[in-house]
Amino acid sequence: MKNILSSLISFMLILTSSQAEDSVPPIIPLRDFFRNPETTGYEVSPSGELIGFLKPVDHRLNVWVQPKSGGEAKQITNVKDRDIRGFFWKGDKYVLYLKDNGGDENYHVYVAQSDGSGSRDLTPFEGVRAEMIDDLEDDPTDLIIGLNQRNKEVFDAYRLNIETGNLKLIAENPGNISSWTTDHAGNIRVATTTDGVNTTLLYRKTEQDAWKPVITTNFKETFTPQFFTFDNKDLYGVSNIGRDKAAIVEFDPETGKETNVLFDHPEVDVSDLHYSKKRKVITSASYTTWKEEKKFFDPVAEQLYKTLEGKLPGYDVYVVSSNKAEDTFVVRTITDRSLGSFYLYEANSGKLTKLADRNPWLKEDQLTEMKPIEYKSRDGLIIHGYLTLPKGKPAKDLPIVVNPHGGPWVRDEWGFNPEVQFLANRGFGVLQMNYRGSTGYGRNFWEAGFKQWGQSMQDDITDGVKWLIDQGIADPKRVAIYGGSYGGYAVLEGLTKTPDLYAAGVDYVGVSNLFTFMKTVPPYWKPFLDMMYEMVGNPEKDKALFEENSPALNADRIKAPLFVAQGAKDPRVNIDESNQIVNALKKRGIDVEYMVKENEGHGFHNEENRFSFYEAMESFLAKHLISSSKS
Repeated sequence: MKNILSSLISFMLILTSSQAEDSVPPIIPLRDFFRNPETTGYEVSPSGELIGFLKPVDHRLNVWVQPKSGGEAKQITNVKDRDIRGFFWKGDKYVLYLKDNGGDENYHVYVAQSDGSGSRDLTPFEGVRAEMIDDLEDDPTDLIIGLNQRNKEVFDAYRLNIETGNLKLIAENPGNISSWTTDHAGNIRVATTTDGVNTTLLYRKTEQDAWKPVITTNFKETFTPQFFTFDNKDLYGVSNIGRDKAAIVEFDPETGKETNVLFDHPEVDVSDLHYSKKRKVITSASYTTWKEEKKFFDPVAEQLYKTLEGKLPGYDVYVVSSNKAEDTFVVRTITDRSLGSFYLYEANSGKLTKLADRNPWLKEDQLTEMKPIEYKSRDGLIIHGYLTLPKGKPAKDLPIVVNPHGGPWVRDEWGFNPEVQFLANRGFGVLQMNYRGSTGYGRNFWEAGFKQWGQSMQDDITDGVKWLIDQGIADPKRVAIYGGSYGGYAVLEGLTKTPDLYAAGVDYVGVSNLFTFMKTVPPYWKPFLDMMYEMVGNPEKDKALFEENSPALNADRIKAPLFVAQGAKDPRVNIDESNQIVNALKKRGIDVEYMVKENEGHGFHNEENRFSFYEAMESFLAKHLISSSKS
């Protein structure tokens, strides 16, 4: 621990001097951080002759298509209510995308023709959510989707013809299947079931055979299929069975045995496995330490990345799309200070053509680096995180915004974050931490957060703030806390549990009452309720725990001013969660600002709503952190 602390202190001393040497950048217009990109989401068609991308039309991202050889781009969708967040090609003739209504997360599948001749809703069912199972890349008209049309709590598998709109039920969910897996021919041959706590992998040799259970584990130990081996016999997957850190393994579904470990990492979970569909070889695995890294298995893929990194030095490089021949690629660059650019790379000629900058109005030299940090919690657990400090200012007595991530069963990663860069540009230091319960650091770290909402998970956040204060970086009188979803809960719990630590809080679609939160989860979460009871707590068996750690029930402890933002159609954190905390504080005369957007759900996705929220947050933080330093 002594070595860790001394290295961190040295890092801070270096950081302090380097920050002081930089010039203070200009104030960047708030909307430049949060406006829709100029263009984004580039995808090359299967032939490689067409390029699709997203571009705003009347402030809504729509799909455009242009020939690779050049020429005018054509708008092929005309969505006006919400952005299209992503799309995929179906041959060169069709583009498909998912879109919900006002944030309700009941996504529909839409198809548009690449020549711009029209688009249709293929799943026009009220209150029904569609999920992708297999895009059947080699089939010209069909794909496999999941729909909870028959039973809102579970998803049946359907074959959908995008030309006729015909839906054919191909696998009915008996009520306990949480996911389906196809082989390389598009046959559904693996399913995962849950009883709420235990998970069973089901397997069948062909679609005509009966399902048979292969392996059953408690939800804490899982084998998650990635895809079949290329002979369609075994499975590649991510497994933490019998180990702390998840590894990439090969698994025999006939015997239920792991046959080979392809790759593991001693410090973090390995998350994904990638392959070449054309060459039928495993190419790489992904894992995240303080930033995403790759383990290559294939010299062709490794050389491709080395070539691209040589052509684009100083950036993290990602191949985001390729044609079927795997000789034409869309490449994306990114850093912690840039949303990067898109390029077209033609491997046969070695030609690299810039397609577009994603957000050209943001200049890298005006933004600031996101540095990895670690500190020790009060019970000795090492907590990893990130610290972003305002450019051109000494790292001393700064106003700080503590930003715990949502989830909570995800993790923060290094990369460009518009919220963080905006706050740093306004003179705030930003502290992000992967508190216990965050994923990516192994099973033990994840389980250390079970039934710890508002307790040791919150202590990890508090200990990070105190660490920053002890380092002299944070002004103890000017620390705010901001977060969304679980992060919003952490805001409310921080103001409740440590009322003198924070000068202000911003709660964005956060949970305020554990009792009501558990009662209002979406219907398709209900099969997982027993698991939620083990991870969060049971409203009946853990009544005292819920009472102590529900901010709405302990609002009398809150002293600091609060800003709350909520989407009216949020299916995950019901609007009543925000109503409860706001009403409880208003009764006591506490300064609380409340913003509700009627056409949003779990987070604000429409551009004008993002502007409204961040403008209000900027004024709120300036009032309670910046102004307070002058009084």
